[in-house]
Amino acid sequence: MLPEDHDPPEADSAGRRVPAPLRAAAGLVLVEGLLVLLFGLAEATRTSGDRLAMGASSAVFFVAYGVALGFCSWGMHSARSWARGPVLLSQLMLLGLAWGVRHDSLAMAISAAVVALIVLAGVLHPASIDALERDRHDRHERDDHHADGSDEPHPWDR
Repeated sequence: MLPEDHDPPEADSAGRRVPAPLRAAAGLVLVEGLLVLLFGLAEATRTSGDRLAMGASSAVFFVAYGVALGFCSWGMHSARSWARGPVLLSQLMLLGLAWGVRHDSLAMAISAAVVALIVLAGVLHPASIDALERDRHDRHERDDHHADGSDEPHPWDR
């Protein structure tokens, strides 16, 4: 029985329980993705003739990275285990970026570090790990059964 001050985790469309720390982390990753996407679009508009190749490649990179973060945010909000790795890597890179800009913009460095640490705490929270591991376990169970209902191993698994 749950205490009265704790709501049960929200279920996604597939019925998976998504704990609050994972939902909060997913929301922050979505905001990060949108900011990176906007930065990429801004970079594309500032590209001029003398730095066309560098500006275009930077813009494409940041737009793609922002879209990828948005996709990972959706994956985390759906308790998909595959989203954990890219998000953890992104937060570690954000911590490195915060460290690198600490002398130029302390407020930006502190903001980036706080967001990265909150996302890391949300993704690495025990309830989040359980939810993501359940997805991984469920996928492996589905993969173990063939469409014809047999439990015979795949030929390459023998």
